[in-house]
Amino acid sequence: MRPKKMAESIDSKLQIVMFPWLALGHIIPFLNLSNELAKKGHKISFLLPKNAQIKLQNLNLYPNLITFHTLKIPHIHGLPYGAETTADVPRSLETLLATAMDELYDEIKSFLQNLKPHFVFFDFAHWVTEIAVEIGDINTICYKLTSPATSAISLIRPPEKSVFMASNAAEKVRPPPGYPSTTVVLHEHEAKLLEFLFQEYGKGVTIYERLTKGMTLCDAIALKTCREIEGTFGDYIATQFKKPVLYTGPVLPDPEKGPLEEHGLSNWLEKFEPGSVVFCAFGSQLILEKKQFQELVLGLELTGLPFLVVLKPPEGANSVEEALPEGFKERVQEKGLVLACWVPQLKILTHKSVGCFVSHCGYGSMWESLALCDCQLVLLPSANDQTLSARMMEQDLKVGVEVKKDENGWFSKESLCKAVKCVMDKDSQVGCLVKENHRKWKEVLSSPGFMSNYIDSFIQILYELLVK
Repeated sequence: MRPKKMAESIDSKLQIVMFPWLALGHIIPFLNLSNELAKKGHKISFLLPKNAQIKLQNLNLYPNLITFHTLKIPHIHGLPYGAETTADVPRSLETLLATAMDELYDEIKSFLQNLKPHFVFFDFAHWVTEIAVEIGDINTICYKLTSPATSAISLIRPPEKSVFMASNAAEKVRPPPGYPSTTVVLHEHEAKLLEFLFQEYGKGVTIYERLTKGMTLCDAIALKTCREIEGTFGDYIATQFKKPVLYTGPVLPDPEKGPLEEHGLSNWLEKFEPGSVVFCAFGSQLILEKKQFQELVLGLELTGLPFLVVLKPPEGANSVEEALPEGFKERVQEKGLVLACWVPQLKILTHKSVGCFVSHCGYGSMWESLALCDCQLVLLPSANDQTLSARMMEQDLKVGVEVKKDENGWFSKESLCKAVKCVMDKDSQVGCLVKENHRKWKEVLSSPGFMSNYIDSFIQILYELLVK
């Protein structure tokens, strides 16, 4: 028989505060989870800046249960006026945005004192844990939006910058003791991908300190993944941080209904055979160097296949047009389209003409491509978390092919072309293998009840944490 206290808590609905990092790539997954929790009747107070609120209003599917609370981001010297999210600043100024977020301490404390929620979900604002302890009876959940492998490789290491800088490349990328994989690892020439850990991200705090404090001081860690794919890494995180680890599942939004009307893309895609178009997109943050941008489009041209590229203009260029190689547009004509605007990625991925997705392996894109589309997958990561996701997809799940890079981390047009042809050629053994493995995983992830069962179990564990 369930204890009386548990019975009471199960009968009542949870009051939850969401406080994600000031980046749309963090705010949107927090909102997706909020929708799933609100679907079950729980109340959410969502903290976010005004412009993000306006942009994302239509993604709030339960406005009667999810209340947006507007944060006024303080102005910090050196931060552009009106800057509220990472979309408003270059990467070099994100540290000032983190400082601005940290200056919200008193406002957040006052808000939590008045509301007294059951839970606060956060990712970068590690100091929320201190506030919760001071107020009392508030549980804190550190919600991780990257793979648990990334947390293990990046954060389970000596905390001193001097130790890191004095280490050689092999020592920097060596997995921590007991790490559960020999394949989901970084290579020696990728050691530089970890240097960001010890850069300042907010006044007097590094990204390493910000993330480790959050995971060390919270009541539980939640992972945006499922046990079937990353359970061994989640178990490892649980033992290393001595915390309960909860799984929300991938928490993917329902695919948008309706035709693909943006930029005449539907008409353009309809010109080509089913499964023949290569779609390449690297998210809203990544900006390539001009030389790599040109290698990318030349590599796609080399495949001989129709292609659609959606990228930000490369470094030093005002537009993608001016950065294209000489004679490129004349050669590819209608067969290749290069855009720099927002497009509905999922609608494109599920279009019948699209047969291959060249992805940077951002965590959101990884799950969309695994669970919601049938495309062949070519993996071209740049950051450390993306690289580890790519290794998992190629080495463990065997659902895609990673583009080979040189010792400097650069790819060539030939290496990109080779990876695309490897998955797209009908006679390719590798192509057949990854297609079949992708089909199997998609079947698992999209099976009836798979996602909703994860949310139900997640909520059940939240109630158990409440009782403890």
